[in-house]
Amino acid sequence: MADNVQLSMEMLNELRRMGIKISLDDFGTGYSSFTYLKNFPIDRLKIDRSFIVDITTNERDKAIVAAIISMAKHLQLGVIAEGIETKDQLEVLDKSHCNEIQGYYFSRPLPAQEVEKKFLKSN
Repeated sequence: MADNVQLSMEMLNELRRMGIKISLDDFGTGYSSFTYLKNFPIDRLKIDRSFIVDITTNERDKAIVAAIISMAKHLQLGVIAEGIETKDQLEVLDKSHCNEIQGYYFSRPLPAQEVEKKFLKSN
């Protein structure tokens, strides 16, 4: 296990030197760990949608999300919430100062050409 961690750190550091930003997806679920935040060169935490689904009605989810956002800011990391499907979810995240979000509330996944047509203004 220690060899895998060392190899992972070397690869992540090399990617960073190349200018690639590193995000830790689904933070707070599965095998994510505070050790990753301590040891790996992470740029952004991505809050798993499982914490977002009931954020407007579940105070525990709301508290967890607020804690992740606060921790990320204190660690000088970006934070993005995934799975935003309603305006109410968006408002809760806005009040928690989460400034990056993604989800079906804005758009379903699209091919690159459709993104260009829908979101980018052509000259």
